[in-house]
Amino acid sequence: MTAPIPHLPSASLAPLGTGGLAAEITAQLSTQLRRVRLHGFRAPETPAPTLVAVAHGSRDPRALPTVRALLDRVRALRPGLDVRLGHIELNRPLLGDTLDGLHGAAVLVPLLFGRGHHVTHDLPAALAAAPQLTGRVAAPLGPHPLLAEALHGRLLAAGFPEVPCPRTAVVLAAAGSRAARSAQDTERTAQLLSARLGGTPVLPAYASAARPSVADAVRALTARGHDRIAVAGCFTAPGRFATQCAAAAPGPAAEPLGDHPALARLVLHRYDQALLARTGSDPEARRAATVAV
Repeated sequence: MTAPIPHLPSASLAPLGTGGLAAEITAQLSTQLRRVRLHGFRAPETPAPTLVAVAHGSRDPRALPTVRALLDRVRALRPGLDVRLGHIELNRPLLGDTLDGLHGAAVLVPLLFGRGHHVTHDLPAALAAAPQLTGRVAAPLGPHPLLAEALHGRLLAAGFPEVPCPRTAVVLAAAGSRAARSAQDTERTAQLLSARLGGTPVLPAYASAARPSVADAVRALTARGHDRIAVAGCFTAPGRFATQCAAAAPGPAAEPLGDHPALARLVLHRYDQALLARTGSDPEARRAATVAV
């Protein structure tokens, strides 16, 4: 018999854009997944599916240590969970090599922030090339209130005021993609960050493949009367795009998200969502698992 799933709080119980509700949901999902028998995916006596975090990869020597620090924080939050790393390109281990070394079940969690080509094509193709695995691809990290929480934390660390004035604004920089859904995800993340900042305007911008650029977004905000403009980046680790976007900031430029605690919780939240979706658990739990996404 499958253990009953406790009721999860509705998204209407807390303001959109706060990290507290999402953190509570993540904790409850973790409890459910320890209690519930996951039909066809894992039995209670077998290990949980491996969490494979998929980073893009970068030639920047700071990138790999930053991603490893994030995964160390994920492991600390979920002791006993097998957490591996794979890169799409440029760094080792490459994703294909990581998957070749695994058997059984795995969940690929992209350390990416929108539904671009890597998430919708490259990751499913990598799984298809590993027939010894039963697995699925989790949703990207954005949009979600926990991502807004991490972005907010990095902005404050860069010197952004805790109480912004009306002349303050933020450019949310992302890598960019030709996929329309990826831009929609960035726009939604900008809305969540604006809500987290108490209504401060946040304009999305892109390093490549989409418009506006960060410089164009800064000019647009300046034309609206904002002369205190910061740049926040949807980047897990340092790299060419993160550096390029930060260089265009006329004011504070936030560091990449790295091992921010909210980002680590979000990685596990996406993993848990994928498990619940795979097992067809209670629809109410699935709706709560995707709150604010």
